[in-house]
Amino acid sequence: MFLDPYFNQTDTRVQISKAQASAFAKGIAQDFNPIHDVDAKRFCVPGDLLFALVLSHYGLSQKMQFRFEGMVGEGVELQFPAEVADAFSVRDSRDKSYLQVQRLGEVSHCPEQIESFIRSYVAFSGLNFVHVLVPLMHEHGMMINPDRPLVIYESMAFELNSLDFTQVTLELVKSSLAIDGKRGDVTLEFALKAEGKTVGTGLKTLVMSGLRPLESEHIDAMVAEYESRRLRG
Repeated sequence: MFLDPYFNQTDTRVQISKAQASAFAKGIAQDFNPIHDVDAKRFCVPGDLLFALVLSHYGLSQKMQFRFEGMVGEGVELQFPAEVADAFSVRDSRDKSYLQVQRLGEVSHCPEQIESFIRSYVAFSGLNFVHVLVPLMHEHGMMINPDRPLVIYESMAFELNSLDFTQVTLELVKSSLAIDGKRGDVTLEFALKAEGKTVGTGLKTLVMSGLRPLESEHIDAMVAEYESRRLRG
């Protein structure tokens, strides 16, 4: 499986090193959030990698929901049980839950299909900051703290009409931002397409914290820094 370089597994126990998490974020998701750098003080494993590992371990279901409950730091030992029900959680060795999963319908274990789904989804996620969040901040005249930019991946859900496809792509349908004080709740609606036809729909939510009135020079600086990190790889 193409995810093999990005985690270590012993029986049902999974660990992800800083180097593995950072390599996945930059190489697969094209996500250059500093929180995934190996030297980040507040380092965490990308939520998209946990999502990808769930699909790799348990297959692609027609209807799935993911709710992130905590950030996975360095040295956390995650439990990926050999057998799971339609609702389960990914927990650590101390029984702390990091990800709640619900699934319904038919299940596909086709490696090619699952890889296409993972790659398309995480690539979509990697575009969120510059192409989605920045325009939303401009639209609402608010921005995240430029000194401590923090955007938290909260949840994702999708529903497929069928599993009769091999390659799939994601297209953004609608984005919105609801502001409550210094908190911003972002909702992204997307379509899943195969051979030009819509085969499913999905919804992703993010939380932006520390909101403050927008200052164009700070937004421009954040975008420039992000693009600089992307080019450095």
